[in-house]
Amino acid sequence: MLTLSLVGCSSVDSASNRLVSVVTPYKIDIVQGNFVSREQAAALQPGMSRAQVRDILGTPLLTSIFHADRWDYVFTFKRQGIEPQARRVTVFFNGDALLRTEADALPSEAEFVASLDSGRRLGKVPLLDMPPDSLNAASVPAKVAAPEPLPPLPASYPPLESPAR
Repeated sequence: MLTLSLVGCSSVDSASNRLVSVVTPYKIDIVQGNFVSREQAAALQPGMSRAQVRDILGTPLLTSIFHADRWDYVFTFKRQGIEPQARRVTVFFNGDALLRTEADALPSEAEFVASLDSGRRLGKVPLLDMPPDSLNAASVPAKVAAPEPLPPLPASYPPLESPAR
């Protein structure tokens, strides 16, 4: 009797393990930080002002009062079943002028957009077709009645504040 109950438990346990291995929770794609493309990094030139760099790259993700002449642009992208991506671009200033840029290998904008759509399964697009009978029934009447005119506005308005007493 004891052996039979242990065999029953082990078969239920293996079935639940198989079920767990098939069913996985959905995990959303997580995009964080500032995406900097290869084109944006190529547009940076030494001597540019901080405002010009901000116009090209956007507001930096990290600034520090201890490193006032350095801005860090950090980007991470996590997707289920794919190794997380992390990129960093650091720009260095001398006063208000761009001194140099250090960056990881950056994708182009087109490559990045293509990576966002990869692995997606698009469902079948439904056929949007309406029978001619339904089109005639749903058509707008040829003549629409004009709306009634609004009443005239008053010549004067009451004061906003009551007079002081």
